[in-house]
Amino acid sequence: MTRWVVVAIVAMSACNGGDSEDTDILICDGAPTITWDNFGQGFLTENCQTCHGSNVTGDDRNFAPEEVHFDTEADVAQWKDLMLGVATGPNPQMPPEGGVSDEDRLKLKIWLTCFPPDGS
Repeated sequence: MTRWVVVAIVAMSACNGGDSEDTDILICDGAPTITWDNFGQGFLTENCQTCHGSNVTGDDRNFAPEEVHFDTEADVAQWKDLMLGVATGPNPQMPPEGGVSDEDRLKLKIWLTCFPPDGS
């Protein structure tokens, strides 16, 4: 496990229940640059688009809302707060079958918090 992952996990644990803005600053401090190109697109293709792809319809969506898809950076920008809420944190709900490593969940949080696709 790389040094920044250990630091970020410790920071998240230390701030559990604290101000999320303070936690975000600690997570972002010294974190590697994570982008759509070097992480997001591959992560979403592998873990999310089987249900949240715009080309997935009907029962194949496994109850994923029709309007929620993650094909582009613009899609992610639109849904990033929802993604943070259900796919990161101490009790992630997505993907429902699990299979995502803690390190990749942390990378997702860092990407969406520190280097969001909408540029905020």
